[in-house]
This record gives sequence, C-alpha cells and structure tokens, in this order.
Amino acid sequence: MLRRQFIGMAFALVAGLGLAAPQAQAAERFIIVQSTTSTANSGLLDAILPAFTDKTGIEVRVVAVGTGQAIKNATNGDGDVLLVHAKSAEEKFVAEGWGVERFNVMYNDFVVVGPAADPAGIKGSADVVAAMKKIAAAGAPFASRGDDSGTHKAELKLWKEAGVDVAAASGGWYRETGSGMGATLNAGVGMGAYVLTDRATWISFGNKGDFGVAVEGDQRLFNQYGVILVNPQKHPNVKAGDGQAFIDWLTGPEGQKAIAGFTIEGQQLFFPNAARKPAVQG
Repeated sequence: MLRRQFIGMAFALVAGLGLAAPQAQAAERFIIVQSTTSTANSGLLDAILPAFTDKTGIEVRVVAVGTGQAIKNATNGDGDVLLVHAKSAEEKFVAEGWGVERFNVMYNDFVVVGPAADPAGIKGSADVVAAMKKIAAAGAPFASRGDDSGTHKAELKLWKEAGVDVAAASGGWYRETGSGMGATLNAGVGMGAYVLTDRATWISFGNKGDFGVAVEGDQRLFNQYGVILVNPQKHPNVKAGDGQAFIDWLTGPEGQKAIAGFTIEGQQLFFPNAARKPAVQG
C-alpha cells in the first residue's frame, strides 16, 4: 500500500514538473527589438536594458543588424520595436503603415577616421564634403559598409553632395565590405583606408592601430536615432503593450538618464533628446 502511494506521488511529481516548464515558458515576458550594430557594438544596450527589465519584468532581445535590414525585418513582423538611425527611412516606415509613431531617442555624430599618413590630406578638416572630394581626387582607399545601414545611407548622401560616383569607383579605391561597423573598421585599419563611422563605435573600437579622427564637427555628420512600435494592425503577433512600455521607458526620464550616463573612458557616447527636436535633422 505504501509502495503504491509512493509510486503515485512520484508520477504526480514528474507530471507536475512536466507541466511546470511550459507554464514557466508561457509566463516569460520578452520583446524583440530590431536595432543597429552601433547600439550593440558600443555596449549601450547591454548597459541600459537590465534597468528596464528589473523595473518591468520584460526581457529585451536585441537583433543588431544594419538599419536597412532592421527595417526589413520589422516590416516582415520579425520584431516588436524598431530602434535605428535613418530618419527618412524611419518616416517612410511609419507613413506606409508598418510603424505606429516615430520618437526621437538620442543622437551622436559621425566621424571620418583614417591612417596617420593621411594620404588625402584631410586631417583636421571640419568640412566633410570637401574631405570626401579630396579622398576621391587622391584615389585614397576608402572602406564602406556597403550594407544599406544608417551609416551607409549617410555616407552615400555625402558622396552625392561631393559629386563623386562611388559606384564607378567600386573595386578600386572604393571598397565595400558588406559588413557591420566593427568589421568595416577592422578592414579599414587593415588596408589603410578612410572610414565613415559613428563616434560611439569608434570610441569603443579596440583595434585602432595608428588611426585617428580625421574629420569631425560638420553639421552634416549629425546622427539621430529614433524608436518606433511595429504596427500590430499589420502584424497581430506584435506585443504592443510591452513594446510601448519599452518605448515609454526609453524616451522617459529613466531611460534618458541611463543613455546620458553611459560612458567609455569618461566619454559620453550618446546624447538623449527625446524631449526636444534636434537642432539639425538627420
């Protein structure tokens, strides 16, 4: 009799454990954020997201790709929130109904980095378009991400303003890596090529060699980040409530303070501006 009771209790325990795992999984709360390599490579999201999770119980799972790919992923419904840095593309995403509303989050800037030898003679320039013209005229190596990221979009816009046809130069002095920012910086350092990079990734980049910032300070290098909830009317799988909770936190006092407090070697990498419009539209 006792043996039967023991066996019965053992089966009940095993069955209970079997049911507990799916129930625990069902109770798990998380959202997927489609974001850029710069927010991941810089270490920003790793630094600030635990505070949001601790407050809300919502885990944030980040897919870090180029802005163009992040937008495609969000358009396909493969995420709940979009956090990128290509304002015109973001506005188009919302206008076409894929996103609910766009909010400014933070900004930093782009810089052109290059080798100490400075073959194009652009070091110290604050005119990025003039510098791009010099790079092209000198046929100095330039490494481009070539991946439809926010950085790549910004770079192509600058080449257009400079009147340089980089498509014609592809494979010559103009090299496309098709990779993220960190990998492109590594390639640029390896081949002694100039690179346009967001400052945050550059500051956190560990393989600088003899490279340094060659061009900075031009208003055209302003780099704005925005956040958008993926439209649940387009994709019913979107976790609209939890996604909006993340957006509200990121653009609210706590998230903005966390962004401002993120530094590397005493340098602030991103500057929160959710409560105001940027002086220069990116």
